[in-house]
Amino acid sequence: MPTNFLYIIDILGTFSFAVSGAFLAMEKKLDPFGVLVLAFVTAIGGGTLRDMMIGNLPVSWLTNSTATIVIFASAVVTMFFGRYLKHLTTTLFLFDALGLGLFTVVGIKLGIAKDFSAGVCITLGTITACFGGVVRDVLLNNIPLLFRKEIYAMACILGGLLYFLLRYFKIDADLVTIICILVIFLIRVVAVRYNLSLPAFYRSKLTEKE
Repeated sequence: MPTNFLYIIDILGTFSFAVSGAFLAMEKKLDPFGVLVLAFVTAIGGGTLRDMMIGNLPVSWLTNSTATIVIFASAVVTMFFGRYLKHLTTTLFLFDALGLGLFTVVGIKLGIAKDFSAGVCITLGTITACFGGVVRDVLLNNIPLLFRKEIYAMACILGGLLYFLLRYFKIDADLVTIICILVIFLIRVVAVRYNLSLPAFYRSKLTEKE
């Protein structure tokens, strides 16, 4: 996949997660500085951990002024116009789901560039997509989505598996990327829409004790 295309995906993912972080901060009624912090943490958290793990130093956002500008602009625009959106929660969810797909692919591609195995690449993609949200939720004193029953990280893993499956069949790299982003997005949307989740085996145990 051309470097320029990967760069565009990275910027789109940064925008999506920055907006989702800013929206959630606004829902918690944080001040403008808090909104900016949450936007930055959500957008760069996963990529920062990924870069540290693979020795890609300094981490990407420190050498990419465009990403910083995108995050700042996304937070400011969200603060000014987010209040006019009637369905804030739905908007937050859609941006978060889109960022999930975009950043998963970014992490996978960077892993491939390092000649890592498919499993490691999918892990890097999942970390890139999920860890920023984990830090965001911890700062807001919420249980991270990654650790709840919702299908969140699993969407990244399934999308990653599909990525390597399509890659095996020699399908055009750009098309594979777009398909995987859409599949991860749709898995997340469908899971929430129909209340799908991973099995919670501990429920039955709690019920038995009661």
